Amino acid sequence: MTLIYFVLIFGAIVLAHEFGHYLLAKVNGIHVVEFAIGMGPKLAGFHKNGTDYVIRLLPIGGACMFEGEDGLNEVQGEPSPNSFNAAPVWARISSVVAGPLFNFILAFLLAIFLVGFSGSDKPVILGIMEGYPADEAGMEPGDVITRMNDEKIYLAREIYINTYLNGDKPMKIEYERNGELFTTQLVPKYSEESGRHLIGLQGYGEAVEAKGLSVFKYAYYEVRYSFLSTIKSLAMLVQGEASKDDVSGPVGIAQVIGEVAEEATPYGPLVLLLNLANIAMLLSVNLGVLNLLPLPALDGGRLVFMLIEAVRGKPIPPEKEGMVHFAGFVALMVLMVFVMYNDIVRLFA
Repeated sequence: MTLIYFVLIFGAIVLAHEFGHYLLAKVNGIHVVEFAIGMGPKLAGFHKNGTDYVIRLLPIGGACMFEGEDGLNEVQGEPSPNSFNAAPVWARISSVVAGPLFNFILAFLLAIFLVGFSGSDKPVILGIMEGYPADEAGMEPGDVITRMNDEKIYLAREIYINTYLNGDKPMKIEYERNGELFTTQLVPKYSEESGRHLIGLQGYGEAVEAKGLSVFKYAYYEVRYSFLSTIKSLAMLVQGEASKDDVSGPVGIAQVIGEVAEEATPYGPLVLLLNLANIAMLLSVNLGVLNLLPLPALDGGRLVFMLIEAVRGKPIPPEKEGMVHFAGFVALMVLMVFVMYNDIVRLFA
């Protein structure tokens, strides 16, 4: 069942991403040579209107290949006016951006489903730990946290991610009590029991039922939370504050999906579906963010070249751009093998 859940979740996320590329390419008159879900050997497919629609063996990726992209996939004969490089630069930019954008759209739709059934969590303090900074600053149960380090707080879970990633650095906290706003600065205190620095909040979160149009508001908050969590986690990796064990590839993701499914199944199909939808939402946002990074072979790397073209008025030679993306693709595959190996070692450990 873990494998089935993994294939369904990953397949939906990849399908949304590649369909975004495909749809905007069609709108802009760009010829799509192949639309593929999965990687590796071909399992099934068909050809229609000049495009190969393919399902491949490994459900860990996909592709929407444009004619002439990176100087490859050219049809035989003279270059077609419908090739990728023949399209106006802003048409190409929109076709590339559409992939990550559709991941965010999918995440928003999943978030609507989630909050529609389970509601959301308001950042209300439930208890204060005696002798910790929040207690010394006069904070009380019932206070509603509105900002942390000048970042707006909408969900209780944002309190956790912000305090966890903040470490031992001072935190500026803005909170509301009886309609009045207060601001304080807290210096986290190390807890031997927790093994990390705490500001002293002993529970937080008040259930909120999302009704009517508020469903869309709280769905936006959910996607925003996943987006900011992904950005902050990437920043920790770059700054060396996270290790290789904090990164997961397909094997690690499948393991998490299996664990969540095992915990949720006894509570019924709806609880299982909500938990799997929550994982799918986070992964969809994650994929959207990662693909926008300005790295070769990713959508963000392609955008860099096209934005340079838009500014200078002429493109980088396709052959040179193709070489850069190919080198980036090789590096990406090496990284993927390393992460998968690390996942397998961690799984058996």
